[in-house]
Amino acid sequence: MTITRKLTATCDLSAEDAHSSQENLLQIFLIAGVATIGGFLFGFDSGVINGTVDGLKLAFNSDSVATGFNVASMLLGCALGAFIAGRSADIYGRKSILIVTAVLFIISALGSGIATSSWEFVFYRLLGGLAVGAASVLTPAYISEIAPARLRGMLSSIQQVAIISGLFLSFLSNYTLVKFSGSSSAEFWLNIETWRWMFWVELIPAILFLVTLFLIPESPRYLAIKNNEKGGIAVLTRLIGSHKAQSLWQDIRLSLDAEHQPKLSDVLQPNTKKLKPIIWVGIGLAVLQQLVGINVVFYYGAVLWQAVGFSETDSLLINIISGGVSILACVITLFLIDKIGRKPFLLVGSLGMCFSLIGLVVSFANGTVDAQGQLQLAEWGFLALVNANLYVFFFNLSWGPVMWVMLGEMFPNQIRGSGLAIAGLSQWIANFVITMTFPLLLTSIGLAITYSIYTLFAFISIIFVLWFVVETKGKQLESM
Repeated sequence: MTITRKLTATCDLSAEDAHSSQENLLQIFLIAGVATIGGFLFGFDSGVINGTVDGLKLAFNSDSVATGFNVASMLLGCALGAFIAGRSADIYGRKSILIVTAVLFIISALGSGIATSSWEFVFYRLLGGLAVGAASVLTPAYISEIAPARLRGMLSSIQQVAIISGLFLSFLSNYTLVKFSGSSSAEFWLNIETWRWMFWVELIPAILFLVTLFLIPESPRYLAIKNNEKGGIAVLTRLIGSHKAQSLWQDIRLSLDAEHQPKLSDVLQPNTKKLKPIIWVGIGLAVLQQLVGINVVFYYGAVLWQAVGFSETDSLLINIISGGVSILACVITLFLIDKIGRKPFLLVGSLGMCFSLIGLVVSFANGTVDAQGQLQLAEWGFLALVNANLYVFFFNLSWGPVMWVMLGEMFPNQIRGSGLAIAGLSQWIANFVITMTFPLLLTSIGLAITYSIYTLFAFISIIFVLWFVVETKGKQLESM
């Protein structure tokens, strides 16, 4: 009779544990889902500007230089936002800074739509840039700190899917508004110009982000930094169950320097005062992700294809195809990154980008210049189109999502905030350089040589991955 009772109790306990595990897994996915709204806003805020350029020119009577700065000003805010957020998250908490980020998204979206001058508009776009930069580093970091090691890659990869989805929906939103109004400068609902409504659409996901952030917990790694044992164990219990929470809490505490709170100088080697090697690896990952030239496709896709003879309509269609290819690649990575690992994806992506960029260079080099000075690819156009989409595919299979995954998990707990601050700053500065130099390179040295430069950096990325990148698949953050 006693044995039967024990067996029954054991079965009941096992069923309860299984149910608890399922509930914890559901909570982890829901919490990660809230955090990735920041990634969606990252993409939406980056893409919404593309449909407003004509409206901005007319509203502010701005020349091409001023308009270009209106468009690119956000990137400067992104660099600053990434740097500030990484450090601030160690001081005030991951969740607190994400809430500030959501507020900045709301202010920027509202303010960009009510701006009455270029300088006023730039101010609000800079605020949006601060939010984008902060979201770009904090979202993957927060997800890494709440996710189990076996799911961390997949959950962090959702960030890239969210970014691309945000870009796509901003394009779709802009297109829909112009479809009803006629143009970005035309008056729409309440007799307000359409381009202003393009920015105000962002208020919907931004407010949703703000509200849902109050429903998720603070990162247990941050609570450990603040020595909040009660709060940290409570969050870990909520995520992984009470039987594992205490043990993991001890591991987290042991990974931190008990003598002082994390600070920026922790990234320096004590003896030489030089940056620690892991920081240089983070900078290398962040910078190379941009130097392969991917944002030329994202920001200048239509300009690029029109420059080689495609019509405006065909160029926009190519952009849509590239967006679909990007999402497909990210989904593949989403399901395989925790099985295959980070380093293999980076290596395959670098090789794929290198060969597809070579194909683009060959296509552009064999084009002819017509009487209007425009490059015509003729029979090389199809090869260029195929290689461009292969390039986008391999990037979004690898360096697009995996770079953010690795930045969120590769730094030890003591320097995660500072490491993210420096890597994020480097990434956005490289983004700004590539974005600002492409129009100049296009007119001065041509597409073939310009893409040869991007090909060189793709080749360098192969060597970088082989020599400097260490696999982090399946490792607890405390063992980094």
